[in-house]
Amino acid sequence: MLKHLRSLSGHQNPIYALANSGKPDVFFTGGNDKGVVEWSLEKMSFSKVLMPVKTSVYSLHGYNNLLFVGQRSGELSIFDLNKQTVTAHFQAHEKPVFDVVTIPEKQEFLTASEDGTVGVWSLADQSLLYRIWVSADTVRAIAVSADNKQVAFGCKDGVVRIYDLSDYSLLFIREQHTLPVTSVQYSPDGKYLVSGGRDAQLNFWSLPDYQLQHTIPAHLFSVYGIAFHPTLPYFATVSQDKSIKLWGSDDLKLYKILSIEKNTHGHTHSINKLVWSEDGKYLLTTGDDKLVMVWEWDL
Repeated sequence: MLKHLRSLSGHQNPIYALANSGKPDVFFTGGNDKGVVEWSLEKMSFSKVLMPVKTSVYSLHGYNNLLFVGQRSGELSIFDLNKQTVTAHFQAHEKPVFDVVTIPEKQEFLTASEDGTVGVWSLADQSLLYRIWVSADTVRAIAVSADNKQVAFGCKDGVVRIYDLSDYSLLFIREQHTLPVTSVQYSPDGKYLVSGGRDAQLNFWSLPDYQLQHTIPAHLFSVYGIAFHPTLPYFATVSQDKSIKLWGSDDLKLYKILSIEKNTHGHTHSINKLVWSEDGKYLLTTGDDKLVMVWEWDL
């Protein structure tokens, strides 16, 4: 189902962030280097350093022709891919920015930070519309529901908090993880929210009431990423335990493990991020071993 195609080198330090560009063959990475890097899937190679940064990049998010770059310093940069220049740069938070998502229907974008808040910003002029005090500690991950009506935040205190996107009112507080929540993702069919934590568990919350339906001991260590395939009924997870796992999104069955400990190609250190290419042909993974690995979907 997934087979190793290529390992791409170029970064000199651990990679923390990964994002698509909106084009099937272009993606971006950032980490503990002093720059955001553009890569080509067509050429399977490094393209260029897109922009320099002053501190480590903790989050990347692509929307239309824009790339949002969240940094350890709490600064956020917006890079216009058409103009090939930074069009906005500002102090979004006083502490690191761990995640960024856009809400196109509302012409807003959200930033999650170690300061425990989520910033709600205008896409038009980058002005701050609201600042939501979500947790006493880090807000690590953001996920928007398939119908764009709710947003889930994964927090360091082990809690998943769900807000109404119309007015950002708190709807649900769900406590099941015994350690920090490190990833959240809604299923494309709108049936459930899945959360992954430092406790190595995957929890599945049914919609619309967010009742716990299943708990899976998915990995040995922290689950750092969850990504649903864009068209097929599967999702992938990555972990600090250096493994990639492929699951059925309907039956929650484990279909594939990619790990050097299972005698396959794999990362040698923690895997921090994953993303499917826009066309679903490739899974991209990256982490502390400074590599980007390209996995081909092989039916």
